[in-house]
Amino acid sequence: MNLKDRVALVTGASRGIGRAVSLELARHGAHVVALARTQGALEELDDEIRDLGGTATLVPLSLTDFDALDRLGEAIAARWGKLDILFGNAGILGPLSPLGHISPAEWQPVLDINVTANWRLIRAMDGLLRLSDAGRAAFVSSGAAHKCTAYWGPYSVSKAAVEALARTYAAETTKTAVKVMLVNPGPLRTRMRAEAMPGENPQILRTPEEIAPEIVRLLSPEWAQSGLIYDFPTGTIKAPQAPA
Repeated sequence: MNLKDRVALVTGASRGIGRAVSLELARHGAHVVALARTQGALEELDDEIRDLGGTATLVPLSLTDFDALDRLGEAIAARWGKLDILFGNAGILGPLSPLGHISPAEWQPVLDINVTANWRLIRAMDGLLRLSDAGRAAFVSSGAAHKCTAYWGPYSVSKAAVEALARTYAAETTKTAVKVMLVNPGPLRTRMRAEAMPGENPQILRTPEEIAPEIVRLLSPEWAQSGLIYDFPTGTIKAPQAPA
């Protein structure tokens, strides 16, 4: 893949899947607009991207600063006049608790970061993606969107909403050069997985570095499908739906 001169915005870029995808994008020549909350971790990512011969723009902000996302869209427009790639990766697990025991203060951040922030990104970046000759967007879902396991309510609800959001955006861009995909990473060796499954041996899990080339493939100009989900555990592309 040749991503030279392509501009890619990655959220949650400082660690896990976001970091691995940022490095993979840079490896193929894209300029990475790396968004995360932690300045220090972003600077470490920048060093690694430079070591690869790539370039990055660091954006230290919280996804709950919705007005800042609008300003970011304006800044990208002013500097590059387009956006080629949007990877909506950032997310939080939230409380693992019965629905009736979850407080509004615990519920709201999960929806704000996992769902509303991705809608605000679409709202801010849609026009810029349409100005690209091959605008590509991908959003991270989860098997939790369909399994609806007890005590995983906020996370499951948020990921089901992300799937509806991405599929709606895909339907709205069918007559454009924009393609929109979902990604189900499955169990990976990440901090979120360790938080959810503290007793699990992380060495048995696949790594973010393994899935990164597959995600970048979905974000390349050559990718032609839209409105589908890439399921990393099985390596298949399918329509999002509840398991039989």
